[in-house]
Amino acid sequence: MAVAWGLRLSIFLLLRILEWGEDKRMDDKRGNIARFAVFWTLQGIWVWTVSLPITIVNGIATRNPEIQTADVVGWVMWGIGVTIEAIADQQKLQLKRDPAAQRRWCDVGVWKWSRHPNYFGEIFLWCGIFVASTPVLEGGQWGAIASPTLITLLLLFVSGIPLLEASGDKKHGGNPAYRAYKSRTSPLIPLPPALYGSLPNWLKTVFLFEFPLYNRKLAAD
Repeated sequence: MAVAWGLRLSIFLLLRILEWGEDKRMDDKRGNIARFAVFWTLQGIWVWTVSLPITIVNGIATRNPEIQTADVVGWVMWGIGVTIEAIADQQKLQLKRDPAAQRRWCDVGVWKWSRHPNYFGEIFLWCGIFVASTPVLEGGQWGAIASPTLITLLLLFVSGIPLLEASGDKKHGGNPAYRAYKSRTSPLIPLPPALYGSLPNWLKTVFLFEFPLYNRKLAAD
């Protein structure tokens, strides 16, 4: 599952960089060797931590139980997650290829139901890999839960949603249509816009991750 996920994402990113010719996320790091080193060191720590379920399962030679319900549930979760992530990536890429949509936020396909469906898919697939590993975990090996925990925390509070929300608000915050899109669209978990838009704010915050930091710039404006 991890290899299939990695191959899909690697090929997608390779083709995208060949098409675009650059990755602006690296612009502030290429010319600074210290910043570049820190960036790749943190990437290595991230990969090691997120891979814990795989490392532990493949390092256990004494326990090999029959396929259990948790295995099947984990596989299904992974399948759903990687499918949503792949569809979301492709739909956003297609929008960016359209010259008429260069200055528009992505609100097509699964992006109508979630402002960050690719991140939802990423979190869900790693949760699935962890769930599939649980039949063989014992004692301290349950520390493998750090895998889905880390990826969730990073995307919710550090390098994922907060940065993209701030960027989107800066570009489109003055557009009433963009504000309406944010108000009716779930930040992470895909939900019908009519349903999400009708929910009370406290429920969105507590259960659907609509945190105030995602609207900090809009609130300031």
